[in-house]
Amino acid sequence: MRDGNSEQRRGMPEKRRAIAQAARVVFGREGYSRASVDAIAVEAGVSKRTIYNHFTDKEHLFHSVALEGAHQVSEAVAEIMERHLRKIVNLRDDLVAFAMERAAAVTKFPDHFALVRTIEAEVTRIPPALLADWKEAGPLSGHLRLAPYLQRIADRGLLAFDDADGAANHFNLLTITDVNQRTFYGALPMPEAETADIVTSGVDAFLRLYGTESGRADTPGQAG
Repeated sequence: MRDGNSEQRRGMPEKRRAIAQAARVVFGREGYSRASVDAIAVEAGVSKRTIYNHFTDKEHLFHSVALEGAHQVSEAVAEIMERHLRKIVNLRDDLVAFAMERAAAVTKFPDHFALVRTIEAEVTRIPPALLADWKEAGPLSGHLRLAPYLQRIADRGLLAFDDADGAANHFNLLTITDVNQRTFYGALPMPEAETADIVTSGVDAFLRLYGTESGRADTPGQAG
């Protein structure tokens, strides 16, 4: 005989995932203020009661999916950093390759970055605690993860700066942030050649600020 309670527990994660995915779609399409729990229920194919069984209210649901998406993106970016910045063969080429793949990663999370556009468009309507949590999980997380890689590269004498966090922020502003702003986080297509021009010129500017003579030459070896 099957245990009905056990079946219910097994079904809960699937329903929660369905609700979360529907919420991303609806919040991204309609915005935070206009999105309704009714619309999310229709998108997910569940009842409002089911949503409230998993999430306290609309704010809790938005908070949950925004942070979940931010963590997923941060994990993907961490893998890209590890792949390109753990071992440095040619500093300029490796920084360009890293920034190009990181820029392309935006297109792999379209529903999450639709939420990001919602947050930026409705920043004054987003609860402050939710906004702070999202910034810590998303934008600040990527910035803080980059700084140690740059510090290890600097320890080899390939970069020179007093503040790794500040250098990481400048790198992001010169490369990824510029691409994201021009494409509205992947909403508007940009030719790869144009992305490459932005990233390459950004990396060159970064190296003019922080590069050393060793860092500007071909530098076989390993960072850290």
